[in-house]
Amino acid sequence: MAEVKLGEKYKHFKGGEYEIVCVARDCENPENKIVIYKSLYEAKGFPEGTIWARGLEDFCGFKELNGEKIKRFVKI
Repeated sequence: MAEVKLGEKYKHFKGGEYEIVCVARDCENPENKIVIYKSLYEAKGFPEGTIWARGLEDFCGFKELNGEKIKRFVKI
């Protein structure tokens, strides 16, 4: 599994850019990690600084788009 660190910046495949706020253990399943990240600018009706959470596996995973697998988030 890829390593995600506090302060790193990532671009989402839909275009938004985010900064990692925290990587923590999932309280319901401590073997899993959760990535907490915030938006770097206003996008799609969400203000700059909006906080999001996603499982590390999903954050580092792939999304199928038009039959092609692409990374959800790419480090910038």
